[in-house]
Amino acid sequence: MGGGSAVVRVLRDRTAGRCLAGVVVSGFGTSAMWLTAGIWVTSLTGSNSLAALTVFAMWAPVLAGPALGALADRMDRKVLLVRGNLVTACLLVPLVLVDSAGTVWLVFVVLVLYGAAGVLLDAAEAALVARTVPASLLADFNGLRMTANEGMKLVAPLAGAGLYTRFGGPAVALLDAATCALAALVFARLPVRKTPAAADSPPAPAGAWRDELAAGLRRIRASAVLRPLVTAGAATMFLAGVNGAVTFAYVDEVLGRAPAYAGVLYAVQGAGSVAVGLLTGPLLRRLPERLFAAGGIAVFALGVGARTVSPDAVALGASAAIGFGLPCVLVAAMTAVQRETPDAVLGRTAATAGSLMTAPNAVALALGAGLVAVVDVRVLTASAGAAGVLAAAVLGAGGRRRRDATASPRA
Repeated sequence: MGGGSAVVRVLRDRTAGRCLAGVVVSGFGTSAMWLTAGIWVTSLTGSNSLAALTVFAMWAPVLAGPALGALADRMDRKVLLVRGNLVTACLLVPLVLVDSAGTVWLVFVVLVLYGAAGVLLDAAEAALVARTVPASLLADFNGLRMTANEGMKLVAPLAGAGLYTRFGGPAVALLDAATCALAALVFARLPVRKTPAAADSPPAPAGAWRDELAAGLRRIRASAVLRPLVTAGAATMFLAGVNGAVTFAYVDEVLGRAPAYAGVLYAVQGAGSVAVGLLTGPLLRRLPERLFAAGGIAVFALGVGARTVSPDAVALGASAAIGFGLPCVLVAAMTAVQRETPDAVLGRTAATAGSLMTAPNAVALALGAGLVAVVDVRVLTASAGAAGVLAAAVLGAGGRRRRDATASPRA
């Protein structure tokens, strides 16, 4: 079954199709704001360091994923998606007051709250999708969600930058607010139905708040399915952070190109991610999740390792491989979380898995930025590529052992 039929399968289902529409609409505004915030801060302050902090401000709330996921589990997920998007729209409106270096602080306050709202809404969406979308469509939906997000990253930043150039930062903030309001309308019209598994789900666990926060982590650690996938996802995202940190050095020292050429490589990488999103559902119906994830990690690792050589054709192929391979383990892990986790703790488990797989990326970005100043970029890319191949081999071998143990007759 091809990627086109996967799209049809998802869009034919009213709940899945509208969930995807909400993701696309809100993702457009988020992607536009992601780039524009840095440009805006730079133009007002002249500081590249403050501009870099805008990305950190939006990302930092991921560290609070378990707490925000636990909050999502305490609320009606559809109501949370509607009201959360409306609140987010209201949060963005005060950015129209930002007009000088003295008011830039407001940008950072809004971005931190915006990032926290994003983590909360992502947890609610993951739980709602698992509860309402048929299990046979989960892989297709998650793959298309990846395609939609990556597609927005290709289109929305350009639209945001153009709007900023013509009308200024407040116009982009209002555009983002409008997309959040429209997403709230889409989610409000979502026909929610419970799957049989969700209907039989146990009630939310009672106990100390600390125990509730750790419920997602305990669920992941105790699961022979989730633990290796989330661990592999964290390792892969660490290597992705190293790769991201050396990109400009690679463009300069290996390719001998101007820094702007990095934009071409990122666009090709995004196209690779769009392509794999369309193929994820069909592939996951044919392959075990661990094998699919391991294959993706291997493709990603080979792409990173190929950045030791200089021909442009290799550079473009490597970027496409990185974009194609990297999302595989993330989609496989999230699909497994949705399938394996009871509804009562699904929000916090999804958010915890997201935090565990995302945090290493930021650590590696900082580490890589320091290493690139003292280590040849070819050594870093070769090392990261080799580590990725090893991670893929370990994950794949574990999957084979598990299948063999399952297939073996009982004594």
